[in-house]
Amino acid sequence: MITLIKKNLNMKPITFEESNFTFAENQPEYLSLPVHHFHNKEGEVVFCMKLSFWETLRLVFTQKLWCSILTFNAPLQPTYFSTKKSDVMVIEK
Repeated sequence: MITLIKKNLNMKPITFEESNFTFAENQPEYLSLPVHHFHNKEGEVVFCMKLSFWETLRLVFTQKLWCSILTFNAPLQPTYFSTKKSDVMVIEK
């Protein structure tokens, strides 16, 4: 049997220069999630997470990143992870 575990997370969503929307801003049961919403046909959003020192070390040593997504029993959306902003958004200045 696999059980869902809820813990205090050290990893936190952070605001970044291109953030233009925040999900769950006034929903205390969730962490607010600053995103850049592209308003394209795919409805793409990009967000950034800041890892704690220990999470960073764990990632370096294990090379594993785990993810839990609340789907509310709807189809799972395509998801992509990267350690580089340029992999998820092109910044034109």
